[in-house]
Amino acid sequence: MIHVTAASMRVSGSDLRLLQVFDAVVRGGGYAGAEAELNIGQSTISNHMTALEERLGFTLCQRGRGGFRLTERGQAVHEASRRLGQALGDFAADIAALKGELRGELRVAILDSVASDPSSRIAEVVAAFGRIAPDVRLVLVQERPQDIQPKILEGLYHCGIGSHRSRVEGIDYRPLYEESHGLYCGADHPFFGLPDDELSDEVLAQVPYVRRGYWREEDGMRRIRWRVEATVQQIEPELLLIRSGRFIGFLPHHAAEADVAAKRVRRIRPHDVGYVCLFELYTPRARRGSDVLSAFLASMDAVSTVYPVPA
Repeated sequence: MIHVTAASMRVSGSDLRLLQVFDAVVRGGGYAGAEAELNIGQSTISNHMTALEERLGFTLCQRGRGGFRLTERGQAVHEASRRLGQALGDFAADIAALKGELRGELRVAILDSVASDPSSRIAEVVAAFGRIAPDVRLVLVQERPQDIQPKILEGLYHCGIGSHRSRVEGIDYRPLYEESHGLYCGADHPFFGLPDDELSDEVLAQVPYVRRGYWREEDGMRRIRWRVEATVQQIEPELLLIRSGRFIGFLPHHAAEADVAAKRVRRIRPHDVGYVCLFELYTPRARRGSDVLSAFLASMDAVSTVYPVPA
């Protein structure tokens, strides 16, 4: 087994190919999952993985009857290889920009359950960006709210669209639009047929409540001592729990609209229980903005009339 030193680990073109195979294996959960993407047989994939492990000097993954599993070092190598691939892509985009071309890749992080929000207008921005930069590969990735800003600082994303109360040094924020949330229960919940005047704060505090783990003051009403019995990180799982009839919880109105129309859920006390969260565009402050990112921001400006800046 070869032991890699700083002097010996000079990344070559063959190393990049081996890392691409490794990335496909990780994303595919094993050799079989990577076979179709790479269009090579599993025996060839195995040879590539063996060559990479010999090149690095340690084992990247465990494979056998127990299934495919990354080692701790394998996880670190995969994360580093992702950063390397993205840096190479950014370099290619910068070189193309020097020649007056918009090429390469733009990586944008967004939250879950925004497609149904008429205020988001992300589809219009993507369409405008396609007209400005048709040769740029757009990568739109769903992330948790608390993960978007740190990953922008790491360079994993060029920008992000999200909502989070915390502020991170090194990120610039541009207000986009507001999203309104209300308290909901399912059709099989005891509250479904009760009038709002019977659902006091004290009554609401007596039943199981589902919360989103990334909000600390999501309800905007700290006077209610919610009986938290479930925690989720995304809106769709929360909607499923509310539909079950076991829990009450807050949902964006656009995410609940179809269920309200189908009488699967109802909103509780719409006049005095709810909150509003601000969606913003996150961009890195320290790094020089690329021409590709500038084109994306210009696309947002092109549809700026649909983004009335909230007060």
